[in-house]
Amino acid sequence: MGLITQVLTLPLAPVRGVGWVLDQVVQTAEREYYDPAPVRAELRELEQALLDGRIDEEEFDRREDELLDRLIRLEEQWREIRGGRTTTETE
Repeated sequence: MGLITQVLTLPLAPVRGVGWVLDQVVQTAEREYYDPAPVRAELRELEQALLDGRIDEEEFDRREDELLDRLIRLEEQWREIRGGRTTTETE
């Protein structure tokens, strides 16, 4: 952008700023929605419930299958959102 373009588009700066903020909010919401960490935590809690005797094997198997299916879908979405990078690449 040249100096003249910047001066002429200065009144639009607040609009561009609001657009940037909204984009950041959407990106953050998508990352949190597709984050597989809560599902992994739920799987750990489910296993602990089985070990503590609060649920039986049948209930455990049913809920574990549901959570694993959900985890697979979330991890696929998570990879897409993060641009196909693996966890080790970002750490």
